[in-house]
Amino acid sequence: MKTALLLLAVAGAALFSVASADVSNAQKQHDVNFLLWKVNEHLRDETHKGYAKTFDPEADTSHYSDNGEAVHRLMKELKDHRLLEQKHWFSLFNDRHREEALMLFDVFMHCKDWVTGIKLAAYFRERMNEGEFVYALYATIIHAPLAEHVVLPPLYEVTPHLFTNTEVIQEAYAAKMRQTPSKIKSSFTGTARNKEQRVAYFGEDIGMNTHHVFWHLEFPFWWRDSYSHKLDRKGENFFWVHHQLTCRFDAERISNYLDPVEELQWDKPIHDGFAPHTSYKYGGAFPSRPDDVDFEDVDGVARVRDMIITDSRIRDAIAHGYIIKEDGSHIDIMNDRGIDVLGDVIESSLYSPNSQYYGALHNTAHIMLGRQADPHGKYNLPPGVMEHFETATRDPGFFRLHKYMDNIFREHKDSLPSYTFDELDFKGVSVTNVAIDGTLETYFEDFEYSLINAVDDTESIEDVDIDTYVPRLDHKEFSYNIEINNEKGPDTLATIRIFAWPHEDNNGVDFSFDDGRWNAIELDRFWVKLSAGKNNIVRKSTDSAVTVHDVPSFKTLMEKTEAALSGGGDLDLHDFESATGLPNRFLLPKGNHNGMKFDLFVCVTDGAADAAIADLHSKDEFLHYGANGVYPDKRPHGYPFDRHVEDERLFNQVTNFHHIQVKVYNHGEHIHHH
Repeated sequence: MKTALLLLAVAGAALFSVASADVSNAQKQHDVNFLLWKVNEHLRDETHKGYAKTFDPEADTSHYSDNGEAVHRLMKELKDHRLLEQKHWFSLFNDRHREEALMLFDVFMHCKDWVTGIKLAAYFRERMNEGEFVYALYATIIHAPLAEHVVLPPLYEVTPHLFTNTEVIQEAYAAKMRQTPSKIKSSFTGTARNKEQRVAYFGEDIGMNTHHVFWHLEFPFWWRDSYSHKLDRKGENFFWVHHQLTCRFDAERISNYLDPVEELQWDKPIHDGFAPHTSYKYGGAFPSRPDDVDFEDVDGVARVRDMIITDSRIRDAIAHGYIIKEDGSHIDIMNDRGIDVLGDVIESSLYSPNSQYYGALHNTAHIMLGRQADPHGKYNLPPGVMEHFETATRDPGFFRLHKYMDNIFREHKDSLPSYTFDELDFKGVSVTNVAIDGTLETYFEDFEYSLINAVDDTESIEDVDIDTYVPRLDHKEFSYNIEINNEKGPDTLATIRIFAWPHEDNNGVDFSFDDGRWNAIELDRFWVKLSAGKNNIVRKSTDSAVTVHDVPSFKTLMEKTEAALSGGGDLDLHDFESATGLPNRFLLPKGNHNGMKFDLFVCVTDGAADAAIADLHSKDEFLHYGANGVYPDKRPHGYPFDRHVEDERLFNQVTNFHHIQVKVYNHGEHIHHH
């Protein structure tokens, strides 16, 4: 299975009664589809409507694994009129909004059977804030064993306002009023006068935005293990996913003749402003930020000097090589696991061993940056784009913030000793050749999605199809052709890791090996069994373990589900069950007309030594985020390029690594489908 779902099936399985097995996957998918369809309107499914009117969540607590504790807590808030009203913006970074959404999540997680869950969902959808409801439902479907095979509809069709320009949304309303089916062109924000516009296709890509949301749903900073299980290597995963976004963004910049991103600094102006051109469904436009504003203290959040103090405490810990826990004892971070602790500290998640002292650098920084348009609440502006995972990557400030944090992580990684020859060598195994079948070529393609859920509705008027189309980066399919000589004997388990990094910067100056490897983009990681002697391995770009396919449209999901329900057939949406990976279309950076040079490394390491779980090679896909709660690869993310390289000759001496130079082309072609 592609990514995260396997780890969810085990932890809570014991809680769930047999009753849940009586509900087919198609019925489950139907329920989720209709709970999220037109989420700002009343329910449309007749059964759900009935539940919303007649169900009493507190009547029979035998359906909950906590005797109804969570549901009593939420119902009391509801009856006391303390919950956020409907038709109001929601932000996860708002403490009270998050608390309410998680109260509902907690209720869902304690449901013993599917039908009770759906009754609850219908009941609360009619009574709670829509944003809180959507968030709680998405988090539940991802983490609850009961929902294992359910596919979540694409967020950009459930809450299109967060992904679509205001101008396009207004045209969608006009089309609805006139009852004329429409396809509306979307474009990226900004103008050619703004150099950042050249890479807007990356930060504003709806698949990228969805990836960012899903990753944070999979590994939420608010996670408590009591919800179901421990999230393995959560802090390290936080480092790695954002490190990869940063490396990929820099590669896109170089593709477009821009310098790599400069880090944000608390005491320097925020050079790049941002005009989001997006609006909340309720709450007005997202605030803009002009160029070159100085960071201001944000009332009720943090002062700039607090951020500087937090920063220096974290850097002190890195220099000392240990983190101080709340009880004063030390956690040694001068090892492979140090990055995991540091990730928890920097984010900071509830896993942080000492948030009192080390603060929450990442989460607070998102709010600080989001509020710079109205730091004192003088204009009562809604939260900025940085205060939603859906919209954060649109802001050039996002990548500057993450470059800043990435540099803190690098400070730690660079303090560890370099890998030795013996730590890199896989004796008896040599990669004799690496070739690419096909061309490394990217292009833009119009991608279409529906805006039906963006516009207000009345049941008496038929829907008309209102879609928007937007150019998205994609690449031609290719394969890696890898030749390996194995003198170890038959059935040698091997991990194959494929990385690439830009060969030179925007000025045509070669990156040093040490800077290059820090910018390495992970293209794939998988396991094979090598036979004795010569092996030829062909791996397709579409199989990459770091990427996922685009989810089918809401309409397609609904049609497939209803067909399976009425025909009694099985609904197989296996390919789309996890959306945690990067969109496959983003596997390759854009490159350019002349061909952008990349150093590509294939590293073959000892699969038996790397493995944290058994029978790795038999899983057809690399389990990117773990099975049964355990991350399958023991090595640090980014190995063997995660540590400082003293002497690059080492990498030529080990026979199990192979380096080639490749070029990625973009010939400016743009495929329209209209």
